[in-house]
Amino acid sequence: MHIAFDTYHDYDALTAHLQALAAAYPRLATLRSIAKSHRGRDVWAMEITNPDTGPGSDKPAFYIDAQIHAEEHATSATALYAIHHLLTQYGTDEEVTRLVDQQVFHIIPRINPDGAEFALKAPYHPWCGNGRFLPGEDRLDGLIPQDIDGDGFIVNMRVPDPRGEWKIDPEEPALMIQREPGEEGGQYYRVYPEGMIRDFDGVHVKIVPGQDGNMNRNFPINWSPREYGAGEYPFSEPEAMGMGRLILDNPNICGMCAYHTHGGIILRPSMMKYDAEMSPRDLTLYKAIGEVGTRLTGYPVISTYEEFTPDKSKVRHGSLKDWVYEEMGIICFSTELWDIETAAGVEKKGYYNLGPRNAEVQRQLYRWVVKNVGTKGFRDWKSFDHPQLGPVEIGGMAYIWSYRNPPGHLLEEVCRNNVLFNLRHAAAAPRVVIDDLVVEALGAGLFKVQATVSNHGYLPTNLSDVAIQKGVAQTVTLGVDGAEVVINPATVDLGHLAGRNERRFEWSPWGQQWSAVAKRAEWLVRGAAGGTVTVTARSQKGGAHRVTAQLP
Repeated sequence: MHIAFDTYHDYDALTAHLQALAAAYPRLATLRSIAKSHRGRDVWAMEITNPDTGPGSDKPAFYIDAQIHAEEHATSATALYAIHHLLTQYGTDEEVTRLVDQQVFHIIPRINPDGAEFALKAPYHPWCGNGRFLPGEDRLDGLIPQDIDGDGFIVNMRVPDPRGEWKIDPEEPALMIQREPGEEGGQYYRVYPEGMIRDFDGVHVKIVPGQDGNMNRNFPINWSPREYGAGEYPFSEPEAMGMGRLILDNPNICGMCAYHTHGGIILRPSMMKYDAEMSPRDLTLYKAIGEVGTRLTGYPVISTYEEFTPDKSKVRHGSLKDWVYEEMGIICFSTELWDIETAAGVEKKGYYNLGPRNAEVQRQLYRWVVKNVGTKGFRDWKSFDHPQLGPVEIGGMAYIWSYRNPPGHLLEEVCRNNVLFNLRHAAAAPRVVIDDLVVEALGAGLFKVQATVSNHGYLPTNLSDVAIQKGVAQTVTLGVDGAEVVINPATVDLGHLAGRNERRFEWSPWGQQWSAVAKRAEWLVRGAAGGTVTVTARSQKGGAHRVTAQLP
């Protein structure tokens, strides 16, 4: 089934693609709505697994979400690519087939359908709201972003002002560069978003942050109403509530990836503290999985707090990634897709850049955008008689189609590389397997049943130290049924089983101190020869495995 991954799909097209995939692969795919947006659109979630190998609830789960922010269109394309890849490559691609047989995937390709629809249609505007308000409706006063010249883009206004901090680049007149300290005697400008000013006093152009927006501050971890877009309370937004309900209803989720677009990086916890304050074991685990991501995508893996938070006194609040890791111990990354600097051949310095570092970098990026994106990425400056500010010029970079999202001819590569990383992360899940089941006849209708269960996965069955610290890590159990149990409980608690990640990293010159990867249990049962017993190993994160043996 063909889907174009060199374009961005609106709500109707995305819905049609998802419904067509679910119809074409009814055995593997289940499509359902997890929420209704403020404006009545469905928030779709696709569940993918092979039911012939067991129900999804008995398997490790992997979760992907996309487009929580309206303008981040490449994220939705990548999540759709993941769904398409898993379904169309099942039975052909060895890794895909193994994962769909052994695991279950929950993929939300567009959390924010209202906001995405506004951001996909002219006038194009960098905006992340979820549709509770239309863009600008939540601003009570100050500058209201608007397409005042009617060209279909909301970009910038450069306003002549002798106090201004900007000047026209003498080498590339389309660009604005910073005025140097102490520089006088030239033509200078103030630069504002394109729009009109509500309650303008004739002097100060007030810029008021919007209230409708950042749903990635709407989760119940370190929540603060002072964060932009945090909502009235955690899960106040129906889309975020739908996400939270899906996550809480599927406690077998072992790994997660939330897609964003800003800078070509893979973000890991913490958002609130330094690496030295994290569990060393969890930090090592994050770095090890992250190394795979770097190899497959080219993106570095960095700490959200240490390397992606400009002001350490202002930590981010209420984010999905920290909620699921700090409260549930789930190994979660946020991948910031697409890096215009790397694409343009600019040496990357620092990771939190949404604007040019200097004039030469700006020129290099401008030339790349003009060549690869054209007028959709950069708008030539045009004179405009602003009713409040007087003669201005409107133009500049259209960030949504340059910094935020790649041009269509580069989109599929972004999708493919990041989905391959997600599949490798999914493959790291714990997986409990009954390696052997031995039944020995003792006479008088008594039998000794002995079973060995082990974790064949990379991650431990508790996933992380945080999961143990928070008391949410459920232990592995081994149970027998089909015959009367005479000695030992029918279900035995085996505690946690280590994954092979521990054997890779924990080493000491005084001898390795490894946790158990495998454990054994035995029972004395009474039954009739020729009957059967079934032993079931069960792990919340590592799945379930059953083996049946005959009583000799």
